[in-house]
Amino acid sequence: MPWRTLAGLLPALLVGAWVAGHWSVMAAGCRDLLSAHLGWLLAALAATALGWVANACARQGTVHERLPVLLLVVTQFASTAAGQLAPAGIGASAVNLRFLRAHGLPLMRTSAALALYSLAESFSRVTLLLVLLVAFPHALHTAGLLPGRSGLLLVAVIAAVVLLAGVTVLASMRRVRAAVRTFLVAALADMRSLHGRPSRALALWGGSLAFPVLQAASMSAVALALDMPVPAVHVAIAYLAATCLAALVPSPGGIGSVDAALALALVAAGSPTATAASAVLGFRIVTVWLPLVPAAVALSALIRRKVL
Repeated sequence: MPWRTLAGLLPALLVGAWVAGHWSVMAAGCRDLLSAHLGWLLAALAATALGWVANACARQGTVHERLPVLLLVVTQFASTAAGQLAPAGIGASAVNLRFLRAHGLPLMRTSAALALYSLAESFSRVTLLLVLLVAFPHALHTAGLLPGRSGLLLVAVIAAVVLLAGVTVLASMRRVRAAVRTFLVAALADMRSLHGRPSRALALWGGSLAFPVLQAASMSAVALALDMPVPAVHVAIAYLAATCLAALVPSPGGIGSVDAALALALVAAGSPTATAASAVLGFRIVTVWLPLVPAAVALSALIRRKVL
């Protein structure tokens, strides 16, 4: 069997194994959703689908070259499957790296494009959260969501160790230091030139802001479908806060870290525990589990057709 055919089948096989291992959880969540309001669930699905379009816009904004629109959107959909198989967005980044490389961009520029996307999306998500907190200062209840004093101390120690290790590596390894300097110079040059083109800057920042807005809207729609007694905007703020906090604990697709933080935030906001659990599970079904198998099929097709 040719290696590309095998590589094309691998995502579908891995996702199939993942679905089989989580089948009981998926079945329980689907039973909860059967009694939910169909209109709001369809709205959550629509927001999820628009999120892939927003991602495609942001990715286009990271490069000068014009990328094929349909293939770019399909690649964002396919990266949904890859994102569940590796932590901290590594899977989705790898898919987009292969897509840009297949369209002739050199490795240095594709890496700079991925870094620019991550920076813009993270900045937009945090800024959106802060703006909403200013507008709705009593929406976020942090009881049980933020770690205690010992937890904060542990996070600070880990951050200090990681920073010290990075500084030590850069100080002791000239070749690594030179590579990092070269990358930063190239990335900053690309960023300046891209922001000199209004269409690229609008695509980058518009897509980067629209993506977390659509994610939060999808979560709010699921909460409305389940009649959660929490205002929709408070649900959106809880989701954004949970995703920002869970970024400190990378996991495949954010599953586990985001779910736990989000459930705690929803309960603290006034939701019954059972409703919060059903909402988090329903959100996962709508945004991850339902698209997972078709996304894996799309990923396999893109690999076989040498798009990736």
